[in-house]
Amino acid sequence: MLFERVKSLDHILELAQRKGLKRQLGAFDLTMLGIGAIIGTGIFVLTSVAAEKAGPGMMYSFVISGFVCALTALVYSEIAAMVPVAGSAYTYSYAVFGELIAWMVGWALILEYAIAAAAVAVGWSGYINGFLHEIGYGLPLFLTAGPFDTVLLAGDTTPGATTATTSAGGFNILAFLVSLLVTLLLIIGTGKSAKFTALLVIVKIIALAAFIVLALPAVNSVNFEPMLPNGWGTPFSGVGVLGAAASIFFAYVGFDAVSTAAEETKNPNRNVPIGLIGSLTVCTLIYLVVAYAAVGAVGSQPGGELSLSKEPLAFVLREVGYPTVGNWVASAAIIALPSVVLMMIYGQTRVLFTMSRDGLMPAVFSHIHPRFHTPHVVTLVTGAAVALFAALFPVGTLADISNSGTLFAFFMVALGVMVLRRREPGRHRPFRTPMIWLVGPTAMAGCALLFVSLGWGTIRLFLAWATIGLILYFGYARRRSHLANPQAIN
Repeated sequence: MLFERVKSLDHILELAQRKGLKRQLGAFDLTMLGIGAIIGTGIFVLTSVAAEKAGPGMMYSFVISGFVCALTALVYSEIAAMVPVAGSAYTYSYAVFGELIAWMVGWALILEYAIAAAAVAVGWSGYINGFLHEIGYGLPLFLTAGPFDTVLLAGDTTPGATTATTSAGGFNILAFLVSLLVTLLLIIGTGKSAKFTALLVIVKIIALAAFIVLALPAVNSVNFEPMLPNGWGTPFSGVGVLGAAASIFFAYVGFDAVSTAAEETKNPNRNVPIGLIGSLTVCTLIYLVVAYAAVGAVGSQPGGELSLSKEPLAFVLREVGYPTVGNWVASAAIIALPSVVLMMIYGQTRVLFTMSRDGLMPAVFSHIHPRFHTPHVVTLVTGAAVALFAALFPVGTLADISNSGTLFAFFMVALGVMVLRRREPGRHRPFRTPMIWLVGPTAMAGCALLFVSLGWGTIRLFLAWATIGLILYFGYARRRSHLANPQAIN
C-alpha cells in the first residue's frame, strides 16, 4: 500500500501540458522571485530569535543552515529541471514514492508555505509598528500581537534575570491586512507579481547594503564574547547553535518557491537551476555579512536588547548612532517584506493547485480565472488562512513550525533524486547534481539534524499535523484520487 499509485514522470509532464499554467517567467524573474522569497523575515526579524537561542554563536548557525540549503538546492535543481511543473516536492514525490508519500509531502508543504507566509506577515507588522512608534503613531499592543504571543514586561530585560511575561495580544491587525492585500495582488496575475517582486528585491538589497556600510565600522570584538553562551545545543532542546540554525533555516528556504514556478517558466530546463542556485548564493553572502555586523556592533547575548527587538536591524543602526537611517531600513523592510509574503502564498497555491489537479484536493482549487489566468479560488482560500494565522500567532513559533514541514519535504526530495538515478538512469537530465551520492546523503543528514534541533514542542506539533494529514488522506483524498478514478481525468 505504501508505494502504490506511482505516477510516471511522463504522465506528470503530459498532464501539465494539457492543463497547465501560462509560461511567462525568465531566468531573471526566477532569480528575483527567489531572492524576494529568501531575503525577508529571516534576516530582518529572526536575527533576534537566533540571538536569544545562540548569542554570537548564531554566526555558526547561519553557516550551518546555508550549507544544508546549498546541498538541497543542488538536488532540487536536478529534479526541477527534469519535471518543470507546478507542485514542487509534492509532484516529485508522486513520481518516485507514490500517492501516500506525495500526499504527506504536500501536507507538510502547507506548513512550509502557508505558515511561513504568516510568519513573515507578523515580522512585517513588528517593523511597521516600530516605525509608527518612532513617529508617534504606534498602535496599542492589543492590535499588534496575537493572543498566543507573550510580551516581555518592561524592566526585566537584564541578562540572567528571571523575566516575567504577560500575554497582552489580541488580534494582529497589521499582519492580517497585509496578507489580504498580497492575496489580491496574486489573484491579479503572476507576471505583475514578478515585476512587483523584482522592484522590492532592489529595495531590500539597498537597505541591507546601507546597514552593512554603517554597522561594520562599529564592530567590536568584545561583543563576540562569550561566543557560545548556550553551547552548541542538543537534540530536541531547541537552543544553542543548532537550535538557532534550525530556526533561521527559515531565512533560506525561499529558494524552494522557485521550483513551484517551473510550470510558468520559459525554458525551465535552463532557467530553473539558474534561479535556484543564483538566488541562494547571493542571499547566503549577504546574510553572513549582515549577521557579523549586527553581532559585532551591539552584541547579541541571550536576554540582551537585540534578542528582544522585533525590528533588530533598525535597532542596531539606532544604537550605533544612525537613528534616521535605522528608520529608513525599517521603512525598507515595511516596503519589501510583503514580497516574501507574496512568494510564500504563491508557492502554497501552486502546490494545492497541483494536488487538486490530481484529485486529492477539491476540484475548485484548480479553477483558473478566465481573465487573469491564475488559480484564483485556491489563492483566496490560502490568503484568508494565512491572514488568520498571522493575526493570532507570534513569529518565532510560526517560523519553527514552518521549518518542520520544510525539512521533511527537503529530506524526501533528496532521497527521491537518488532513487530516480537508480530507477531511470537513462532519463535526460538537463542539470545533474554533482557527486549525488555524497551531496544527497549529506543533505538528508543535515535536514534530519536541523529537524531534531527544532525542539520537542515543535516536533510534537508536526507529528500532530502529520496525523491529521493521514486521517484526511484515508478519509477523503484516497478515494477521490484521479489514479483511483481514471475517468475523472479530463
